Amino acid sequence: MNVHEYQGKEILRKFGVATPRGVPCFSVAEADAAARQLGGKVWVVKAQIHAGGRGKGGGVKVAKSLQEVHDFASKILGMTLVTHQTGPQGRLVRRLLVEEGADIRKELYVGMVVDRGTQRVTLMASSEGGMEIEEVAATHPEKIHKVAIDPSAGLTDAQADDVARKIGVPEASIAQARKFMHGLYSAFVECDASLAEINPLIITGTGDVLALDAKLNFDSNALFRHPEIVAMRDLDEEDAAEIEASKYDLSYISLGGNIGCLVNGAGLAMATMDTIKLFGAEPANFLDVGGGATTQKVTEAFKLMLKNPAVKGILVNIFGGIMRCDTIAEGVIAAAKEVKLNVPLVVRMRGTNEELGKKALKDSGLPIISADNMADAAKKIVAAVSGKQGRPS
Repeated sequence: MNVHEYQGKEILRKFGVATPRGVPCFSVAEADAAARQLGGKVWVVKAQIHAGGRGKGGGVKVAKSLQEVHDFASKILGMTLVTHQTGPQGRLVRRLLVEEGADIRKELYVGMVVDRGTQRVTLMASSEGGMEIEEVAATHPEKIHKVAIDPSAGLTDAQADDVARKIGVPEASIAQARKFMHGLYSAFVECDASLAEINPLIITGTGDVLALDAKLNFDSNALFRHPEIVAMRDLDEEDAAEIEASKYDLSYISLGGNIGCLVNGAGLAMATMDTIKLFGAEPANFLDVGGGATTQKVTEAFKLMLKNPAVKGILVNIFGGIMRCDTIAEGVIAAAKEVKLNVPLVVRMRGTNEELGKKALKDSGLPIISADNMADAAKKIVAAVSGKQGRPS
C-alpha cells in the first residue's frame, strides 16, 4: 500500500523526522488559505499522486507570491500528470500539498528497503539527491552507500554518522542527520514499511536536516496492525479491478496483454504468465484465486477478467493439492454460464480429483478447450486468440 507525500511526512514527523511545514489541499481556495497560513515569501505547490517524477512532469512549482500560489494550484489541480512512472495515460491530480519554501544548500538521498539478500532492513544513502536512485546506481554506483542493519541492535549512532559523512553532510549537521536516520528507521520498522525513500533530504542554509520529499510503501500483509495507515488509503490512486478483487480475497494485478489468467498459487501464476509469453502472447493479468477458491470466487474472478475489453481468451491453470480439481471445474462451469462467456477458454488441471474435474468440464456442454500440460495450454490459448478481431457475438 502506498500513501501520498503529505501523509508520509505526517507519519515521519511522529518519529522525529523533520520536514518543512505544509498543508494538504483539495481545492484552489484551500491552497490560497494554506499559503496565507504558512506565511513567508516562497511556497511550493506539489501535485499529490502515487508516482515519482512529478517535478519533471510539471506537477511541482515554486511560487513567489500569493497570486502565483493561486495560479499554480489552479493549473495543477485537475490536470492529468504524466511522468515516467504513470505511463502515457497519466494520473488525475485530485490533491495538492502547499509547503513553505526551503533554503536548500545541499540535496542528498536517504532510503530504506528490505534487502532479500541479507534479509535485513538496509539503509541506502547517496550524495546525489534529486536523482532517481536507479540512475545513480547505473552511472555512479560508487556514490551509493549501504548499511545492512542488525535487527537486534538497530541502526547504531556510529553507522548513522559514518553514512552521513560519506554522503557529504557537514560536520555541524551530523547530529541532526543521525536523529533523522534513527527516526526514519523507527518509522520503517514500527509501521511495517517495505520502502521509505527521502529524495531529496536537504541541508538548509542554517544547517537543518529536512525531508523535502517522502515516499512510503507498506507491507499489505501487515496492515491489520495499522488501521491508522489503512485510513490513509486513496482508492482513486488504485486500479479499480484490483480494489474489486480485494473484496473477494483475490490477488489480482492488471497487465497489458490479451489473455486472462486464472491460477491457484502465486508461483504457478508467474510460471503460467511466463509460458504464455514464451509462445508469443502477453498475459492480461496476474490472478491467484488461492488454495480455497469457492464457486463464488471463481465467478468473481471471471467477471474481473472480462471487464477488461482487451481480454480475448482465458487460460485456467490449476494444480489440485489442497484445492480439488472437481471444485474448480464446478466453479469454472458456473462462472462461464453466469457471465455468458464468449471468448475462448482453455483449462488445464492436475492433482486431486483431476479426472472428476475433467469429466465435469466435458459433460458441461460448454466449448471448453482441455489441455494436458502448461505448454499445451499456452499453445492452445495463443492459437485460439490469434487472428481474432474481437469477441464473437
